[in-house]
Amino acid sequence: MSRRELRPKVRLLPGEGGRDHLTSLEGLAALSLDALSSVAYGPEAIVLVLIAAGTGALTAALPITVAITVLLAVLVVSYRQVIAVHPDGGGAYAVAKKDLGAPVSLLAAASLVVDYVLTVAVSLAAGAASLASAFPTLNGHLVEVCLGLLALLTLVNLRGIAESARVMMLPTVLFIGTILGIIVLGLARTHPAAVVGTARTVPVTATLGLLLVLKAFAAGCSALTGVEAIANGVPAFREPRAKRAQRTELMLGALLGVMLLGLAVLIRRDHVAPRDGVTVLAQLAAGAYGDGWAYYATNVLVAVILALAANTSFGGLPVLMSLLARDHRLPHLFGLRRERPVYRYGVLALALLSALLLLAVDADTQRLIPLFAIGVFTGFTISQTGLVRHWRRQRPPGWRRRAVINGTGAVMTAVATLVFLLSKFLEGAWLVVVAVPLMMLLFARIQGYYTAVEVELGLGRVPARPTRNSSLVIVPIGEVSKLAEHALSAALALGDEVVAVTVQSDPGTADALVRRWDEWNPGVRLQVIDSPQRSLVEPIVRYVRNEALGGRQIAVLIPEVEPRHRRYQILQNQRGILLAAVLRARTDVVVCVLPHRLSL
Repeated sequence: MSRRELRPKVRLLPGEGGRDHLTSLEGLAALSLDALSSVAYGPEAIVLVLIAAGTGALTAALPITVAITVLLAVLVVSYRQVIAVHPDGGGAYAVAKKDLGAPVSLLAAASLVVDYVLTVAVSLAAGAASLASAFPTLNGHLVEVCLGLLALLTLVNLRGIAESARVMMLPTVLFIGTILGIIVLGLARTHPAAVVGTARTVPVTATLGLLLVLKAFAAGCSALTGVEAIANGVPAFREPRAKRAQRTELMLGALLGVMLLGLAVLIRRDHVAPRDGVTVLAQLAAGAYGDGWAYYATNVLVAVILALAANTSFGGLPVLMSLLARDHRLPHLFGLRRERPVYRYGVLALALLSALLLLAVDADTQRLIPLFAIGVFTGFTISQTGLVRHWRRQRPPGWRRRAVINGTGAVMTAVATLVFLLSKFLEGAWLVVVAVPLMMLLFARIQGYYTAVEVELGLGRVPARPTRNSSLVIVPIGEVSKLAEHALSAALALGDEVVAVTVQSDPGTADALVRRWDEWNPGVRLQVIDSPQRSLVEPIVRYVRNEALGGRQIAVLIPEVEPRHRRYQILQNQRGILLAAVLRARTDVVVCVLPHRLSL
């Protein structure tokens, strides 16, 4: 027999052995679709700003895209450094907490939460709108489409991020291949294969000056949202986690940069201007593939990818919320996980917030776009500023070069944030200005509560020795039965003294119960409480509170019948559950519910 056969084979549980964590390619599918899919609206955002200065201004789209790609490269390098310094995830929040202090870390956390929720809402709304472009009958049902897709994504992510990553693999590969195909075939053609949409007359309202270029740059930077998600979700990767996450970040940067530059070259060469009924990406697809089946397949695929891009937030926000819970800035239940590496409360919270936002704006993408980039670029600026301070403190070899890279990125993202905020303030950006401070206040108040609880509970200090007091176990009963025998047997094992308590409204019924009790003679005193008003809970609560006045330790043991089949549960009275809830709310005694399981 071989040595290997002598080893005991132990079956791994879900979440063990790295099976439910991500490889680099799975990480690209699960955490990068938000950034990759932004090519569907990032280049268009630049064109929509520049067209205000006339079609001649569209030539500036390429140099602006080059500047955005440079910023992308800086961000990729920066977040690879964030991953190395903070392998537990958290991105901008982790950097700010360590290097910039508590107030800035609260700002980073609030900005990231806003960004993640908006990512889901924008991606689903844009995906539904793209789908409705191919199937016009869906135009009146965009909210329903979004909520259906949101429910599907939520269920998939509750199963585990690795499963959701495997679901994303095929559409991600198809999307990347389709966009690269548009670029290659488009550049190979001397002129567009087809022109779609109807011409739009856009009045010239501005000149191609510095302010317009800055607006176009800030709008185009919406293509960079999602670059930070990999750094936030490092714990979701397989070991070695940091190296896999860094490799994924590099792949994301290379693919996104190539796609943005390729599309910008096509926009400049073919003089692509906004047209009614189609997107800029749809025009480029028609120019490369023609207006046949490949054109429709491309638009449907883009709609699917935009919907799936919301999965980025499901990979990042639950991890961030678990870190906030660990720091006592969110309820601790957000740090709980199932056997699989899934923070299900974070997943459910993200789904709920996104659904409310979609309902509030009626799934209108244009009402969400002004809010989109502000939160993520605030996080960009914070994370890079924090890394500059980190390098200055630690001073490892080559720290000056790293600090220059991060400092340059911080300045560029700060400028983009400021321009976007000022230009879009009245179009809805003010909501972010209000929401972020409110969330910071919420985090601070929760942290203050947990701090006060720690003081009151004396956590971290050695308490006094426990004292032993006499105990009394009170057992509410209705009649002599196996249920009463089961409850009294358990009570006798728990306390020094046991008393059975029954509440009766009819004297004749009470006398009959006393006779049966004496005949049974269980060795436990029976206390009968008269209740002419037929109230059950209030008399028992009064009796318990009176018994507790003597300083004894009181426990109330409530027997509860539990059918084997759930369909019979509604047939049982719920008085025991009600009594337990009232006792917990109005007394300080120990309340125990003892199940008596039926065979039915």
